[in-house]
Amino acid sequence: MEPTATATRPLPSDRVRQVGVTLAEVFCVLGTLVGVGVLGTRVAESSGGALSSEATLLAPAGPAFSIWSVVYAGLAAYTVWQWLPGRASDPRARSVGWLAAASMVLNAAWLLVTQQGWIWVSVGVIVALVATLGVLVRRLSGRPAGGTVERVVVDGTFGLYLGWVCVAVCANVTAALVASGVEPSRLVAEVAAVLVLAVVAALGVVLAGRLGARWSVAAASAWGLVWIAVGRTQASPASTPTAVAAVAAAVVTVGAALLLRRAGGPGTR
Repeated sequence: MEPTATATRPLPSDRVRQVGVTLAEVFCVLGTLVGVGVLGTRVAESSGGALSSEATLLAPAGPAFSIWSVVYAGLAAYTVWQWLPGRASDPRARSVGWLAAASMVLNAAWLLVTQQGWIWVSVGVIVALVATLGVLVRRLSGRPAGGTVERVVVDGTFGLYLGWVCVAVCANVTAALVASGVEPSRLVAEVAAVLVLAVVAALGVVLAGRLGARWSVAAASAWGLVWIAVGRTQASPASTPTAVAAVAAAVVTVGAALLLRRAGGPGTR
């Protein structure tokens, strides 16, 4: 039987999707240039400094944000990859293309709204970003990657992206609360930070189970958590309980992925 056209040839909607992803990447690059200070104000200095590495107990230390260089390089590589022969009509590429584009747009939107000091709007944007990436990686888990390049460029990139944003959303919400004038006592603040980190650890376990114990997701979350610990031991505001809780959350997140893989889980990335 001769294969159907939809299985072998790109449809007009496939070309629209490829162009859409490319335009989203361009928008993402422009947003990044704003966020790093080339076209605007650096994120750490925007929103009245609410998003700096020393603004709250859950803010990761500055070097943590170097992970964005890897994620942005991966998004650029993904944009090129989806134009390669055979990718337009590939079912896996079709299933995540628009979600990938949405994640790029949301990332740029977050950078732009923080420039305006709209800190609570930024919370809404980053929550939408986490949800988008969660659905995207879940779809990737439902189909095996087509080779090493795809595993690195697609699964690796969006796994890192999701893992990091899971930690960043907690820091973002905390920053919004502090910027809104919420000033609990030191004890209450530390208890709240520990509880939030416990939730992050639980989320890491849930994601490991639902997404196939992906190393990229676990590693990016652990990276952010460890840098929260570094920030609380080497910079202001110092907090030993928060640092210990952050390290414990990182261990739980990576440990969950390791145990599930050893148990025969489908995780590969």
